[in-house]
Amino acid sequence: MHLAHLNNTRRTIRFGQARLTIEDIVAIAQQRAGAALSSDPAFRALIGRGADFLDRLLREDGVVYGVTTGYGDSCTTAVPPELVAQLPHHLYTYHGCGLGEHFSPAQTRAILAVRLASLSWGYSGVSMALLEQIVRLLDADLLPLIPSEGSVGASGDLTPLSYLAAVLCGEREVWRQGEQVPAAQALMEAGITPLRLRPKEGLAIMNGTAVMTALACLAYDRADYLMRVTTRITAMASFALDGNAHHFDDVLFSVKPHPGLQQVAAWLRHDLPTDVWERNGKRLQDRYSIRCAPHVIGVLADTLPTFRTLIENELNSANDNPLIDPIGERVLHGGHFYGGHVAFAMDGMKNAVANLADLMDRQMALLVDSRYNQGLPANLVGATGARASINHGLKGLQISTSAWTAEALKLTMPASVFSRSTECHNQDKVSMGTIAARDCLRVLELVEQVASALLITVRQGVWLRCRDDPDAVPHAALAAMQAWLAHDIAPVEEDRRLDAELRLLLERIRGKAWELYP
Repeated sequence: MHLAHLNNTRRTIRFGQARLTIEDIVAIAQQRAGAALSSDPAFRALIGRGADFLDRLLREDGVVYGVTTGYGDSCTTAVPPELVAQLPHHLYTYHGCGLGEHFSPAQTRAILAVRLASLSWGYSGVSMALLEQIVRLLDADLLPLIPSEGSVGASGDLTPLSYLAAVLCGEREVWRQGEQVPAAQALMEAGITPLRLRPKEGLAIMNGTAVMTALACLAYDRADYLMRVTTRITAMASFALDGNAHHFDDVLFSVKPHPGLQQVAAWLRHDLPTDVWERNGKRLQDRYSIRCAPHVIGVLADTLPTFRTLIENELNSANDNPLIDPIGERVLHGGHFYGGHVAFAMDGMKNAVANLADLMDRQMALLVDSRYNQGLPANLVGATGARASINHGLKGLQISTSAWTAEALKLTMPASVFSRSTECHNQDKVSMGTIAARDCLRVLELVEQVASALLITVRQGVWLRCRDDPDAVPHAALAAMQAWLAHDIAPVEEDRRLDAELRLLLERIRGKAWELYP
C-alpha cells in the first residue's frame, strides 16, 4: 500500500521576529517539530528593553492599564504600589471559570505555540523568562488542561488562556502522557521552577487571540486535505456512475477563471481521462453533484488562500493590550485582542467545508439508487443470486451519512454575528472568534465522517462496476486509490457492521495517509 511518506525528522521552529506559517504551528501541535527561541542578540535585547521600560514606569509612578489599574471596566481603579505584584495572580484566578470539553493535547500545543509567537514580537512588555517557560512546557509536553468554552473572542481568549498563565506559575492541572496531573507536581518532577509573573505578564498571556488562531491553523490544515479527498471521491463516484469525463474539459474551464475551480477540474481530468468516457459513457449530462463538483469544491479551493492570509497575519501579530513600544518607549492602548479576522475565516471555512458534505451526500444518493446509478445494484449490494434478497448493502450507511451532513449544515450559522455585550459594557462588541473556530472544527469532524462513508461507497461502487463490466478499467490514479482502500476495506459482499472501518478511514484522512495530487 502506497501511503503518504511520513517524515519522522523532528525539526526546530525558532520564535523571534521571523514570520511563522500555519504549517509551523501544525508541526508543533503534531510533535513533528519543537519550539525554540531565537538566539539573535537583537531579539533578546528587544524583549529586555520592553520589560525594562515597564519597570522604569512603575518606579516613576507611571499609570499603566492592567499594571497599576484594575482590568476592563475597572481601569479607573488604582492599585496601590504594594499590591501591583499580586494583580496578575488575581487576573488568572478569577478567569478560572471555563467549562466544556478540554482542548486536546495537539490543540493545546498549538495554543502554546501561537501565544509564544505573539509575545515574541517584543511588544508585550514580558520578560525572556516568561518566553522560556512556555518553551519548557512544550519541550516537556506538560500541557495546561484548558476548558474549551468561555471565550467571547475579545478582550482575547481570557478564560482559556488563564489556564496557561496558572500552569506557568505551578497552579491548576496539566496533561502529562495522557493523564491529568497537578501542575505543581508536574513542574517539580520536570525540574521546572514555577514563575512569579511580572506586573503585566498575566495580562500579556491572556489578552490575545491565541486560542482561536491555534484552532484556525489546525482547521486550515484539515480543510486543505479534505478538499483533495473530496475531489478524489468525486472522480471515483464519476467512474462508478459511468459518468461523462468531458464535464471537466480544460477549454470548458478556461472560460471560468477561478483558479481554485480550475485546479479541481484539472485534478479530475487527471483521474478521469476522456478517452475512457468515449468507450462507456451513457449520459450526455451528469447530475449536478458530479458535473458541478469543481464549482462546489472550488469555492473552498479559492477561499483557502484568503483564509491563510487572515490566519497567518493574526498568527504573526502582537495582539494583547496595551502594547509596549520598546523603541519609542510608549504604552499603546488599543484593541488588537479583537479576533474578527479569525472569526470571519472560520465562519467562511465552515460554510465551504459543509458544502463538501452536501456534495458527497448527494453523490452517495445517486450511487445507492438503482434508478440513477447506471446499472449498479440497489444500495450497492454485493451479494448475488438468492442471497441478494436478504442483503441491504449500504442502506444504513447512507442514513448515517445523511445525519452527519445535516448536522454539519446546521452548524454553518455564523458565530461572528452573535456578539454579546459583556463586562459592564466595556467589551460591548466582541468577535466570537473562538466559538467560530470550535464550530469549524466540529463541521470538519462531521464532514470527515461523511468522507469516510463515501470512501466505502465509492470503493464498493468501483468494485461493482469492474466486477460487472470487464471492460471498465479505472485510470492509474483511481486504480491506485482503489488498491489503497482495498487494503483497509473488503468489498461488502454480505451485510456487516462498518463502524470499525469508518474509524480506520477517519484515521487515514486525519493522518493524510494518501498522496492526493501535488
